[in-house]
Amino acid sequence: MSYKTCPDWPTLMELAPDCQFKHMSLSDARLPFEVLGRLVSSVSLDATEICCDAERHVFYGEHTDPAVVAALAGTHWFEVHEWVTSGPGSSGASSSHAA
Repeated sequence: MSYKTCPDWPTLMELAPDCQFKHMSLSDARLPFEVLGRLVSSVSLDATEICCDAERHVFYGEHTDPAVVAALAGTHWFEVHEWVTSGPGSSGASSSHAA
C-alpha cells in the first residue's frame, strides 16, 4: 500500500477540516463493487489513483480520474465540494445519500 498526502491539503483542510485526503490506488481505496463494475476494463485498479478520505467516503474530483468520478456518481461517496455543501460535511445536512 502506498498513500501520499494530497499536495492540495491546505486548501482541502479549509474546505473539509475533518477529512484527510490521500492519493491511493483504486485497489487500496476499497471501492464498492457497484463502482468497480462501472469502470471501463481499461482502468487499472493498481495504477489508477483516487484522491480521497477513504474512511469518510469523500473524494477530490480534481485529482481523481474522470472515469472514477463518473463511476462514483449516485453512490455513498461524495465529491468534497458536495460533502461540504449538501452532504454530511455541511451543517444541518442529513446523513443519508442515494446509494
